Amino acid sequence: MTADTQEPAAPPKAEAVVLVGGQGVRLRPLTLSAPKPMLPTAGVPFLRHLLSRIRAIGIEHVVLGTSYKAEVFEEHFGDGADLGLHIEYVVESEPLDTAGAIRNVADRLSCDDVVVFNGDILSGVDLQGLLDEHRSSAADVTLHLVEVDEPHRFGCVPTDADGRVTAFLEKTDAPPVNQINAGCYVFRREVIESIPADRPVSVERETFPGLLAAGARVQGHVDSSYWLDMGTPAAFVRGSADLVLGNAPSGALPGPTGRALVLGDAEIAEGAEVTGGSTIGAGSVVESGAKVSGSVLFEGVRIGPGAVVERSVVGAGAVIGEDAVLSGAVIGDGAHVGGCCELLDGVRVWPEVDLPPNGVRFSAS
Repeated sequence: MTADTQEPAAPPKAEAVVLVGGQGVRLRPLTLSAPKPMLPTAGVPFLRHLLSRIRAIGIEHVVLGTSYKAEVFEEHFGDGADLGLHIEYVVESEPLDTAGAIRNVADRLSCDDVVVFNGDILSGVDLQGLLDEHRSSAADVTLHLVEVDEPHRFGCVPTDADGRVTAFLEKTDAPPVNQINAGCYVFRREVIESIPADRPVSVERETFPGLLAAGARVQGHVDSSYWLDMGTPAAFVRGSADLVLGNAPSGALPGPTGRALVLGDAEIAEGAEVTGGSTIGAGSVVESGAKVSGSVLFEGVRIGPGAVVERSVVGAGAVIGEDAVLSGAVIGDGAHVGGCCELLDGVRVWPEVDLPPNGVRFSAS
């Protein structure tokens, strides 16, 4: 092969950092037993969906920044070999905020480009496109910015005609743009090493504004792809359903996309309905006449005859009694909801709680 016909050199490799140290308070009681990124989501721990997308763009080295129940991650993923990855774990002994947590793993990094993910975001962003824009613009940091319908709920991030970030603005009733920080970044490794060590540092309040003030190139990769912060129960069930329905991308779904994902030896009785992207965990039983829609059942759940479960999460080993109604509810592991109970609109039942038949209702009938 002559010099004129040589294939172009492959771009330099990148590596990934995933921040998974949060306690997931908004998802309690589900997170009393497992960190948020390890909750069963469309049949596998949520983090597995993200790792599958990272591997799909050729990244092989991933560093997990852990804290809450840190041991659970390594127990499940080990060295990452079964995913084609090399995974390392760094435990944060005290809260360091986002930039501080990134700085805390700096000694494990060696590539020029580092893609950083918040471990509770479900996103359809083109990761290769994000990395390509970072390199083509010679940016110091590139942010994934997503366009949303209600930008007043977030701080917004305006960009100029060349895609350079011009400011980081706090929440306002009249935001000038609909672009928000989507929680995924590409850093030059030298920028990570410049973040102050051993203290809390915020990317949005300190690191990014400091880079702008110093004249660094902070690039925005703007798109309107699927994006969801999985931090609340309502978002968690929606995200899981969107994965099952095929609305959100993943290479880790343990079955085909469709109306429902029924795992292992789960049983759906004749006359029961399971729809809306629901996941039925291994060993679970949905009895005759029951209806499960847009919900997540963990392992070993039993849904009694005639019960209705919609937009809800039911923890491992929980039992939902005959003709009970769950709508937007969270049921902890091992809880027992008695027959004809009616649990609506954000009700949370803690693990092992036993509600008697008709024990809780929102209507008189």
